[in-house]
Amino acid sequence: MRRAILLFAAVAPLITLLLWSTSAVAALGILMLSHALLLYPTLVANAQWLGPVMTRFETGQRELWLTIDDGPADDTPVVLDVLERLGVQATFFVKGILTEKRADFAREIVRRGHTLGNHSWSHPSATFWCLLPSAVRRQVERCNDAIAAITSSAPRCFRAPVGMKNPAVHPVLKRHGMTLVGWSARGFDSTTDDPEVVLRRVLPDVRPGAIVLLHQGRASSARIIERTVIELQKLGYSFVVPDAGRLKTNR
Repeated sequence: MRRAILLFAAVAPLITLLLWSTSAVAALGILMLSHALLLYPTLVANAQWLGPVMTRFETGQRELWLTIDDGPADDTPVVLDVLERLGVQATFFVKGILTEKRADFAREIVRRGHTLGNHSWSHPSATFWCLLPSAVRRQVERCNDAIAAITSSAPRCFRAPVGMKNPAVHPVLKRHGMTLVGWSARGFDSTTDDPEVVLRRVLPDVRPGAIVLLHQGRASSARIIERTVIELQKLGYSFVVPDAGRLKTNR
């Protein structure tokens, strides 16, 4: 579908010009449709039109994948202690610029048995969706380099800032053998410090194989992570980090 959308977007201006003299309404409709076909998969998280976004993983057990965005942050030691106490394995989708500054925290994440994913170099949440291909490449590759300096290998998973992506993202990821990872359940914990509110948002979308998205770096992050994990464990779920072969695109 990606090729069809890009092809249509490329020829839409020409079609608009050809139609303008006979039907301005039809011409404008073609132009608006081409924009919509690009904007929808760019701005809507987990939309698959521009390429696969992994939102679940294969499992026959009551297993979940806990993913934690936006670190390493000052609360990393506390978050790691919470996860260790609860016996949980997670993937931290980190910002490259913070990983470089807090390499000690990134190393501790790995030492404790967790994995690191790429969440871009500087997390340009307001502009990532419209970055030029060269800028997308720099965001991915600089973060890869920061993680590789810690783990001696580049990450295999990428999560776009705010879940947005553009036509340049998948070609860059393909070049580096990386997978775009979305989520199944999210608590929007960057908008509230109330663990109960987060839990109410997460629970309806949780089922075996779900990818749970939470954040660190906020005053309430550790408390929210702890409360969410405890309640999900009470429901009989365990937490694993699936290999790439188990990831799925359907929600």
